[in-house]
Amino acid sequence: MAMVDFKEKLKDVPTNPGVYFMLDKDGEIIYVGKAKNLKNRLRSYFFNLSNRTAKVMAMLEHVDDFRYIICASEVDALMTENNLIKKHKPRYNILLKDDKAYPFLRIDMKEQFPAVTLVRKLKNDGAKYFGPYMQSVNIKDIFDLIHTAFQVRDCKRDLSRPSRPCLNKHLGRCLAPCSGEVSEQEYKVEIQKVIEFLKGNDKEVERILKEKMQRFAEEENFEVALNYRNKLAVLDKLVRKQVSSLPKEFNLDIFAFESNGIISTVNMLVVRGGKLVGGENFTVDAVDEDLASYIYQYYLNNPPLCDEIITDNVEDMETLENAVCKLVQHTVRVVEPKQGVRKQLLDLAHSNAYDAMTKHGTQDERKQLRTIGAVRQLAQVLNLKSLPMRMECYDISHISGTDKVASMVVFENGEPRKSHYRKFKIKTVEGNNDFACMKEVLIRRLQRLEDEDESFSSRPDLLVIDGGKGQLAYAKEAQRETGREDIEIISLAKREEEVFLGSNPETPVIIPHDNISLQLLQRIRDEAHRFAITFHRSLRSKHLSESALKEIEGIGPKKSAALLKEFGSVEDIKRKTPEEIAKVEGFSLESAKKLLLALSEKN
Repeated sequence: MAMVDFKEKLKDVPTNPGVYFMLDKDGEIIYVGKAKNLKNRLRSYFFNLSNRTAKVMAMLEHVDDFRYIICASEVDALMTENNLIKKHKPRYNILLKDDKAYPFLRIDMKEQFPAVTLVRKLKNDGAKYFGPYMQSVNIKDIFDLIHTAFQVRDCKRDLSRPSRPCLNKHLGRCLAPCSGEVSEQEYKVEIQKVIEFLKGNDKEVERILKEKMQRFAEEENFEVALNYRNKLAVLDKLVRKQVSSLPKEFNLDIFAFESNGIISTVNMLVVRGGKLVGGENFTVDAVDEDLASYIYQYYLNNPPLCDEIITDNVEDMETLENAVCKLVQHTVRVVEPKQGVRKQLLDLAHSNAYDAMTKHGTQDERKQLRTIGAVRQLAQVLNLKSLPMRMECYDISHISGTDKVASMVVFENGEPRKSHYRKFKIKTVEGNNDFACMKEVLIRRLQRLEDEDESFSSRPDLLVIDGGKGQLAYAKEAQRETGREDIEIISLAKREEEVFLGSNPETPVIIPHDNISLQLLQRIRDEAHRFAITFHRSLRSKHLSESALKEIEGIGPKKSAALLKEFGSVEDIKRKTPEEIAKVEGFSLESAKKLLLALSEKN
C-alpha cells in the first residue's frame, strides 16, 4: 500500500464542520474527532508541533490515512462523532467504557399516593427526578432520612383496595394510604415536603428529627433517640456541603480536565439545591483535551437535571449547549466562568482532577511515570531519534562576570545521577558573556568523550541548555567545532518555558505545563541551576576568605591557601583554637594567636 501524501490530501479537505477518522495500516479506525473546520483541524495534527502531546505523537505513529464526513452543523458533528465512537470504540478516544449510570430518586406526582423510588435511568414521563448521587454521597443515607422524617410509603402494595397497614404505620414512618385512612390531598402535602427537602430545604427535616429525638429521650427510649441523633449527624454532613454565595435553587454540573500527557482525568462535581452533593473522578484515554465529547457521552447515560454546565475545556460552548438541550426538555446553559463562586467551584474541580491524576496507580507506577515514562514522553513530544536515557544539562553562574562557573548535571532514566555531576571554572571568557561561557563549557565537555572519567566518557543522548535561542546557537557552535553534531541538543527558556530544538531553533515547541515531559526538563534545569549556584557561592566565599586573610600581616598566598584547604573558610578558622591552627604548616602557636586576634578585630 502506497504511503499517503498528507500534504497533498489536505488540499482537498473542505473547511466545513464534520467528523474525521484516523486509520492505521490495516484500515482500522483508531481515532474519531469532530471539527468546526475540517481542513484546519486535520492540518494541525500533521503540521503543528505545538499540538503534539505525547498521546497525539503516539497516535500519529500509527496513522496511515484519514477520512472525513461533512456534517450540516457542529451539533450534528458532535452527535455523529459520539455515534461513531460508540460503534468503533477507537483506542485513542475518550471513552466512557462502562456506560456508568448513577442513581436518581424518582417521584411520580401523577400517582394517587406517590412513593420515592431509586432509579438509574431517566425517562421523559413527567415524573420528578433528583440526582445524580455519586460516591461522595450515600444515596441510602438520603433514602433513610426521607423515611425517618416524612410519613411516605416505601412499599409496592396495590392501593386500589384498603388493607391492613404494616409496621411502618405504628412506627410513625408512614401515613398508611393502604389502609384508606388518609386522603390523597393529605398524603400529597407530605410528599411535597419530601420534594422541598430534595430541592435543598433541610430545615423542616432538622426540626422533625430533633423533635422526635427529644420525645423518645424523654420517654427514656434511648436506643430510638440515638437513632434519630445519628440521622441528624447524616443531615448535618449534607447541610455542611452548602456552597456559600449560591442560591438554594441553583443546580450545577462542573467538569474539569487535567492531563500530564499520558494519564488524563476528568473531575465532575454536582451541585443540587445550592449544595455540593456529589463528585467523582474518571481516568480517561484522551488525545484531544476538548471535553465536549465526554460530556455529551456522559449525558446520554445520565440526562442532565442541572440548569448550568460549568467547564473551561470545551472549544465551542454553543455547540455543546445546543446538543445537550436536544437531550432534555429544558434549557441547559454551558458556562466558562471567569470569577465568582462558579469559578471557585471550577478551580475545586481542577484541584480534584489534578490530585486524582497524580495519585493514579501504585507508588511504583507513579515513580515509573515521572521517570522513564517522562523520558519516553519527551522523546515523542520532541520527535527525538532515540530515547534520552542519559540527559546532561548545563547552566552558567556568576555575579557581574566574576567567579564564572558552570554546572553539568546528569539524569539517567529520568533520575539524577549525582556521582556524574561535574563543575567547571570558566577559563577563557572575559567579562559578562553567558553565551561564550556556554560554548567554552560544551567544547571542554565534548572533547572528553574518550576520557578516563566515567561521567565524561558516557555519551549523552540529549544535551539540555538552560536558556533560549542565543545560548543554543553558541552550544551548537561547540558541537560543530568538536565534530559532535550527532548528539541531539535542546534549550529550555525560563520565561515562557519554550523548548528550542537544535534541529529547528527558529520554531519553539510549547509543551503543556502539566505534561510530565516538561516537568522532567524543569527538574533537570532547576537541578543544574542549583548546582551551579552552590559551586559559585563556595568559590566566591573562598575568594572572599583569601582576600580577608591576605590583608593580615604575615599571611601570604601560601599560608592563606593552606588555611583554607584545612578549614574551608574564615568563619571556620575563627572557631578553631590556637593549638589547632598551629598544626597547619608555616604556623606556630604564637602566630596562630596573632591570626585569631587579627580576625576578631576585623569584626
